[in-house]
Amino acid sequence: MAFELIAAKREEMGTGASRRLRHAGKLPGVIYGGDVAAVSIVLEHNPIYYALKNEAFHTEILDLVIDGEKQPVLLRDFQMHPYKQQVMHIDFQRVNMNEKIHVKVPLHFVNADVSEAVKLQGAKISHIITEIDVRALPAELPKFIEVDLSAIKAGQSIHLSELKLPQGVEMTALIRGGDTAVVLASSAKVAEDDAAAETPAAE
Repeated sequence: MAFELIAAKREEMGTGASRRLRHAGKLPGVIYGGDVAAVSIVLEHNPIYYALKNEAFHTEILDLVIDGEKQPVLLRDFQMHPYKQQVMHIDFQRVNMNEKIHVKVPLHFVNADVSEAVKLQGAKISHIITEIDVRALPAELPKFIEVDLSAIKAGQSIHLSELKLPQGVEMTALIRGGDTAVVLASSAKVAEDDAAAETPAAE
């Protein structure tokens, strides 16, 4: 748990109160889940704003400290201002470390540049899916799933069932019987045909 967030219970509610908090550099939020009622909280805005730029902040179990009491949570949602660099609201979910949970984790595509498809066959690599939903105990949640493209050839694809998952981690789509393609290496001719189709004909 690399991230520790300091918060306090929020007493004032309503649009006006939220506006005053944001003006003071604070961030309104809520924590919910488990057998406990939802609690409105307030945090410092800037640490959260910069933490959201870190991919791990979206998938790791976070330590949320509310008035000195620490509890494990997951980031579940946040709202950004339409044009300002400002987080408007943030939601956290309480986590039971002994119960499996669902989390979306990003896919990291590696070794495309050394694959036969790209290096020798001039294929175009298309990322069809960039994140997947997994189920695991909180302590076993991966920060990301690696997709190794070193062996892919032109015309081939890699499906969900071919991804290597850490022990204890299940893929929701596979549990439900789905085996979607994750990445596709289009042959050079297909890539050229696609490019031609996207180019308007000369008048």
